[in-house]
Amino acid sequence: VQLQASGGGLVQAGGSLRLSCAASGRTFSSYGMAWFRQAPGKEREFVSAIRRSGGSTYYADSVKGRFTISRDNAENTVYLQMNSLKPEDTALYYCAAGRSIILSAISRVEQYDYWGQGTQVTVSS
Repeated sequence: VQLQASGGGLVQAGGSLRLSCAASGRTFSSYGMAWFRQAPGKEREFVSAIRRSGGSTYYADSVKGRFTISRDNAENTVYLQMNSLKPEDTALYYCAAGRSIILSAISRVEQYDYWGQGTQVTVSS
């Protein structure tokens, strides 16, 4: 699976962005998908995840109520709608795909087999 993230940019605090992650291959629906982010000098951190069918979603506490993850299995794409953005949301955002994700470890980097190249989100104050 190859992943291509897009949609990042520069936005003022309180603004919105929608990230997209397009996946290659015909087995997209077999993968749980997630978004992680990494700010300079910090570890990569979990943002959100969605199960294969899209029926269940998970969020980090820091983005709950502001971000929404969704997927379109017909289009092989996962999205992250980000509203009410804050300067602390500034980071490089990565999408990731995992074939056999353990639910209790859904936020762990090692659960994911494939990673996109990242798209930069910068929120100005």
